[in-house]
Amino acid sequence: MPTPDELYDDANRLKDQGDFAGAAATLLGIVAETPTHSLSHSALAVVMHKLGKFDEAIAHAKKVVELEPNDPFSFAQLSVICQRCGRIAEAEDALARNKMMSGGH
Repeated sequence: MPTPDELYDDANRLKDQGDFAGAAATLLGIVAETPTHSLSHSALAVVMHKLGKFDEAIAHAKKVVELEPNDPFSFAQLSVICQRCGRIAEAEDALARNKMMSGGH
C-alpha cells in the first residue's frame, strides 16, 4: 500500500498534467486517511482553487495554518488563496500574520 507521501507525489504528477479532478480525488483520499498530512491540504488549496471550489480551497489553506501554526509559509499561502478567491480582507489578515512571524513590519 502506498504511503501518504507517495500518493502525494502521484497527485502532484496529476496536477502537473492538468488533471485537477484526479489530483483532488487522490489528495482527498490522503486527508481522509491521514487528516494531519499538511502537504496534501496545501496542495488541495491550490487544486480546489483551480477547480473553482473557492470555499473548499480556503478551508484547506486554513487547515494548513491549523496544522502548521508556526510556519510563516502557511499564512502566506492562506493569503494568496484568499486573494485569488476574492476574499481580500482575509488575505490581508493572513499576510499581516505572515509578516509578523517573519519579522517584517
